[in-house]
Amino acid sequence: MRRTVVTGCAAITPAGAGLPALWEAVTGCRPAGDPITAFDVSRNQSRIAATIPDFDPIAAGLDPAVVERMDRATQLAVVSARAAIVDAGLGTGDLEPGRGGVLIGSAIGGVGFMEKEFRRLCRPERGARGYVNVAPEIDPATYPGFLALSVSSEVARDLGFQGPVTTMATGCTAGLDAIGAASALIADGMAEVMITGGVDSPLSPIVLTSFDNIKALTRRNAEPRRASRPFDRDRDGFLLAEGCAVLVLEEAGRARRRGARIYGEILSFASLSNAYHMTGLSADGAALAATLEAALRRARLDPGQVDYINAHGSSTQQNDRNETAAFKRAFGPRAYGIPISSTKSIVGHSLGAASAIETVVCLLALRDGVVPPTANYETPCQDCDLDYVPNEAREIPLRVVECNASGFSGIHSSLLLGHRDFAAS
Repeated sequence: MRRTVVTGCAAITPAGAGLPALWEAVTGCRPAGDPITAFDVSRNQSRIAATIPDFDPIAAGLDPAVVERMDRATQLAVVSARAAIVDAGLGTGDLEPGRGGVLIGSAIGGVGFMEKEFRRLCRPERGARGYVNVAPEIDPATYPGFLALSVSSEVARDLGFQGPVTTMATGCTAGLDAIGAASALIADGMAEVMITGGVDSPLSPIVLTSFDNIKALTRRNAEPRRASRPFDRDRDGFLLAEGCAVLVLEEAGRARRRGARIYGEILSFASLSNAYHMTGLSADGAALAATLEAALRRARLDPGQVDYINAHGSSTQQNDRNETAAFKRAFGPRAYGIPISSTKSIVGHSLGAASAIETVVCLLALRDGVVPPTANYETPCQDCDLDYVPNEAREIPLRVVECNASGFSGIHSSLLLGHRDFAAS
């Protein structure tokens, strides 16, 4: 098996654009969150979110004509991919086009583009429900604009990559699943370089209301920056967010031959389903535990070698209970000694982008030997009694870290990352 390393990273999150902004917010325990003002939320129970500040795709280098045909999520992906390529030190001519691929995860793709176009075309002449006048008014960019594949295909088009191109649409595990699948393509020899990660821009009326109606979102509207509180007794749902993180994966030998800076190594990936419920989770954590155990087996590691876990930690009652139980099943007594945190408490839950952002956080944690905290952890919970690194970062030497994700339909995914010098240790 060919080994895979990470040589480039980029992120645009509610903390701001770039890795320094993300890392400073996460390690400084500075949560995002504000009232939603982009559209009317007066009938919603949840009226707050974590939004990206001051993102201007044209100022970021995209052509205005290109921006017109793209959903905001695709814009974020293209801008981030360009930044990740620069961060990796890859220049024009460094790679045969057919040996570079793109595999990015997105839970909802360009739903915002489609909803905006639908609302533009609605007419009130036939009562309150309105109707859609189908032609010739519909923007020709509507279909590719909302198509999830556009997230990856537009990145490939922009970079000129002619290798494998796929969008992973597995909901809230999409970013992690994309990274795992991209690593597998390199290991199998299908590509030398993969652009991967996750993106979602879900702040639209239909998406917000859908999550609101199933009571998945926090309703702490008066305290948006204290609203996301994973593993805390008084948690009441996640803070919806937008975000993007893109990584450059390379075959390890190639990266070292060109003298690339290496953030860390992809040690293993595993994903399983609990086949239990579309939106619910059992309290026992058995399926997630099996996923964690599978990732450890694939990496030939034992539980004692994991130094830190970045949890899914969504801040819903059922997820945090399920995840805590899974850690105890998979790690046994060792679970009580592993630092665990949820950085969704800082940057919110950006659906398919969340686990990609958290992967970047894990790589920066490996780089600096710093475990990020769980913000807003104030009141211990009987069902969640592990070490969640409350409210303050810790300096700890790190060799192996684990990033987890769980999503609707019962998908559980886990990625193990090693320090850049892990193979030599």
